Amino acid sequence: MGKDLIELFAPLFSPRGVLVAGVSSHPGKFGYVTLHNILSSGYAGEVHGTNKEGGEVLGISLFKSVVDIPAEAVIDLVFVCTPAASNEQLLRDCAKRGIKAAFLTSAGYGEAGDEGEKAERQLVDLADELEILLAGPNGQGLVSTPIKLCAQIVAPNPPSGAIAIVSQSGNFVSSFENFSLAAQVGVSRAISAGNAASLSVSDYLDYYSVDPETRVSLAYVEGIPNGRDFYQRARQVTALKPLVVLKGGATDNGQRAAQSHTGALAQDDRIFRGMARQAGIAQAFSVEEAFDVSAAFATQPLPRGPRVMILTVVGGWGVVTADAMSDSDLVLADIPKDLEKIIDKKLPARWSRNNPIDCAGGETRDTIPEIMAIIADHPEVDAVLYLGIGIQSNQAKMFRTGPWGNDPDVTRIIAYHERQDARFALAAAEISDQTGKPILVATELSLTDPTNAGVKAVKDSGRYCFPSGPRAVVALNHLWRYSQYRKKSNQTK
Repeated sequence: MGKDLIELFAPLFSPRGVLVAGVSSHPGKFGYVTLHNILSSGYAGEVHGTNKEGGEVLGISLFKSVVDIPAEAVIDLVFVCTPAASNEQLLRDCAKRGIKAAFLTSAGYGEAGDEGEKAERQLVDLADELEILLAGPNGQGLVSTPIKLCAQIVAPNPPSGAIAIVSQSGNFVSSFENFSLAAQVGVSRAISAGNAASLSVSDYLDYYSVDPETRVSLAYVEGIPNGRDFYQRARQVTALKPLVVLKGGATDNGQRAAQSHTGALAQDDRIFRGMARQAGIAQAFSVEEAFDVSAAFATQPLPRGPRVMILTVVGGWGVVTADAMSDSDLVLADIPKDLEKIIDKKLPARWSRNNPIDCAGGETRDTIPEIMAIIADHPEVDAVLYLGIGIQSNQAKMFRTGPWGNDPDVTRIIAYHERQDARFALAAAEISDQTGKPILVATELSLTDPTNAGVKAVKDSGRYCFPSGPRAVVALNHLWRYSQYRKKSNQTK
């Protein structure tokens, strides 16, 4: 089944060549933007274009019709930027050329009333008859980073990674890609499902679950035509990989907006929440949470238990992070006596002697990496939250921009501070790899100063730098719930 899905979706996500139908010479038109984004993303396959007038755009010679394209051209995917009225003939011409997949940006279908729904049904029937995999219509585009393909009518082009995105809203694809770009936690595939006339969100999730480039799926949905089918297929997905879902239309206002947005009917959110929990779905309740959780799944191992130790150099953040855990399934672990004795030798007498482990400003050059390793290695600890990275580099930035930034002694301490934060970030990733336990790093500097040496080092280590301790708690809680779900599922097989 997995091999069949990979072969089915290959023309869409791994095309050997792409045709942009309806290329425009105007930089404000979809046809121009799409061609530009494909060419600038580094895609190595063949790129062709059509335009009723022919000509040349961005160095690509345009054909007046699909039938004019030479037979030796290798094209698997057509990206359609033409009006709805011309699309049926376009698909017929593409089928004759052996094109196996089509992504339609065209509007005027199911979201446009009765006549649009009729045209959409006819389009789907034709695609089935021609054996063309049909994505959209009314979609924004797709990304496939393993082949450096960014075929979208908008920016951005996200970095390569392990998060696969599917959304009934094109704007949310862009939003998640923007988060990916800022966090440097990358994307494997991304697609705007549009009206999902032929390919549903579940179809893409089925593919992502067997895609070797994907570690976690992230979906935004507004309406689910067949709730039972979605539930059953979601369970098959979560049996293989994590699935994060953000659902719009939780209120009456949201449901009305969803109806006008994609023509989707939003179901009762209370029912969806229960279904999500039973299916092992990590349901997020904000865009930020959805990306936080996806990034955690993409970059951290699953915890084997709920016991969490907080290591902090910022006392207040330790308190509010501990508070956040009271609303989770996680446990703020007691410090084992043997661990307390070891930490006593590493910190001054004023340290907290409690969880959170507050270093109380008594850390020396090697304190953070050493204590982090001791904590993570302990058998009674399942996960670690490290709070406060980047503080030294924040002061280094102030030194650098101050009037004494060129003083040799100041220059030396700037380099030391930034080097220390980089060491701490690398230690968190390495210790996590060695112990197989999640170590989540959090600081508000990931938002307020993304260039901070500590924040940058977390990104460079391949991990996600959470914007706050409480947000890290929410993400870790989803990891623990999914870990439990997988364990129970395996036990019942």
